[in-house]
Amino acid sequence: MVDAEEMKKIFEIIGEQIPRLLENVSKVLYNAAEGEKLGQSVAAFYKSLRAAGMTDQQAFELTKSYMDTVSLGGLLRTVMQGMARKEGAANPWEKKCDER
Repeated sequence: MVDAEEMKKIFEIIGEQIPRLLENVSKVLYNAAEGEKLGQSVAAFYKSLRAAGMTDQQAFELTKSYMDTVSLGGLLRTVMQGMARKEGAANPWEKKCDER
């Protein structure tokens, strides 16, 4: 079992490395041209919902969900939520007291 000091070191490393990794991945995935394409795609999606007769609020909520499916942050959130459901926790970062 990992003790508190080892956990602290692990989280320090994660805290330093993960943001850098995500920034680098984001730069590769979302350079200027890709960012523009993403923006056009989201705008077209929203406009199509509005043209189909949805209210601003309905179109906004669905567009938000759409963005989550095509963005790195949304992808990570989906993965973490899936992990939480698999483990039975409401939050993937939640630590079960019984496991200590």
